[in-house]
Amino acid sequence: QAKSTRYKDRFDTRVTARYDIKALIGHGSFSRVVRVEHRATRQPFAIKMMELLAPEACEVCASEMAVLQRVRHLNVIQMIEVFQFPQRVYMVLELATGGELLDRVISRGHFTERDATQALRMVLAGVGYLHNLGITHRDLKPENLLYYHPGADSRLLVTDFGLATCGGAATGSRPTDAKADNTGPLRTTCGTLEFMAPEVLLRKPYSSSVDMWALGVITYVVLSGSLPFEDDSRTQLYRSIVTGKYRFYKDPWSSVSSLAKDFIQRLLLLDPASRLTADQAVDHPWVVTMAASSSTRDLHRSISQNLRQRMSRSSMRCPSRSTSFGDRSSV
Repeated sequence: QAKSTRYKDRFDTRVTARYDIKALIGHGSFSRVVRVEHRATRQPFAIKMMELLAPEACEVCASEMAVLQRVRHLNVIQMIEVFQFPQRVYMVLELATGGELLDRVISRGHFTERDATQALRMVLAGVGYLHNLGITHRDLKPENLLYYHPGADSRLLVTDFGLATCGGAATGSRPTDAKADNTGPLRTTCGTLEFMAPEVLLRKPYSSSVDMWALGVITYVVLSGSLPFEDDSRTQLYRSIVTGKYRFYKDPWSSVSSLAKDFIQRLLLLDPASRLTADQAVDHPWVVTMAASSSTRDLHRSISQNLRQRMSRSSMRCPSRSTSFGDRSSV
């Protein structure tokens, strides 16, 4: 209560006239996210308040707003409205209350390849839509994939557009939106290390295919609870990513279908132009058939075990550090 009162005081009265501030639910380098209720409809939303004191904050805010003002898709977080003032911007967003993708995998108590394809189809729909608009997300990871509500029929949303940019159309693809004229290669080295594509780490010009590499990593994590590229040594981790060296070993990989592994292999390719695009990934036999030919074996126990082991290792290495799947950074 004290926290929400403190943040309420920092909100412009034109915002609080329309929205009732309920609780602080997250924060970033230049932003705070609060849960709010629309005063007239009582509908819950999230408001992302961004401080514009630093030049970098202005750049991040402008980039995020440019993306969010253009998107409208069931599997992409929606910006409802925006309040702009000289030193602060307030973005009113859909409130996703269903939890992160991996939390849902663990909480459901039973998880098969079919369940994985169901989630991935929604992610691919959202990412494909973004890419067709000429938008590259650049920070796809499980923590940024949120369910809209706790129900089993909830849609899955691509969220957190803090590093997203308009540009980077992949080779052979043309954005369908006439406004997406910034189709040159991207160059900023940013993202979450464990999910970064090799070309980003090597500081090469890159395209939206970096998102497809990240989706390969996400699929590996969702099916196993482990990362394909993981090492306590940052240098070794970097090396394994840029050489594309990973294996399907330990449980539950012996029970995972060849088609599922093929799907991952077609995304984790060193050559960006050879990777599946989002539209091609949706048409992959494993996704199209919703793993119909795969074993119906429950992977839940192995996935949960691997996730718990990873969290335990992370907290032992650095007790104060979040046990999420990597830290976002610009390197």
